[in-house]
Amino acid sequence: MKTELEKCLSGEWYDCHAPVFMEFKRKTHELLLKYNSLPYDCKEEKYVLLKEMFESVGEKVSVGHSFICDYGCNIRIGSNVSINTGCTFVDCNKIIIGNNVLIAPNVQIYTATHPVELNERLEPVEKQNGIEYIRHTYALPVTIEDGCWIGGGVIILPGVSIGRGSVIGAGSVVTKSIPSNSLAIGNPCRVIREINTSYSHD
Repeated sequence: MKTELEKCLSGEWYDCHAPVFMEFKRKTHELLLKYNSLPYDCKEEKYVLLKEMFESVGEKVSVGHSFICDYGCNIRIGSNVSINTGCTFVDCNKIIIGNNVLIAPNVQIYTATHPVELNERLEPVEKQNGIEYIRHTYALPVTIEDGCWIGGGVIILPGVSIGRGSVIGAGSVVTKSIPSNSLAIGNPCRVIREINTSYSHD
């Protein structure tokens, strides 16, 4: 029988109030309070906290104040990555960010979601004091590959992958995966044109 954590990471319905997730939230909340209270130039102290909070973090990583995440331990960040101010990462499933990525202010990345149909989203369960409704939650991973630039205020929804070298225009809502080397904008976000056609890097 799968644990609640295993169900969560496999994209199945899971109990988001299970003790394992409450402990993730408790630990990460404490780390975020410390992180977001540090002055801008306390880079070494900030990096230590990021390494404790995230699953993995590369070199030359900047995460601006104030940063919010959910579990913390599901976030992987490569090297030479800039995450600007006011970003929110709801990392109930994996959020994987490659190398050389720029993330502008107020970007929101969501992995958690719920069924659209009401009878699937809320399950009635008989209790001693009557009917109690159980909310069904599941989570899907998000991947941002190497060399991407995510514009200000972008919202990335569960299950989305953004291919290598792509640019997402400010204010876009990314509902479906974006291929590599694409300029994509809008709500819902759509590919406008191919980019990086003359780019070469050894």
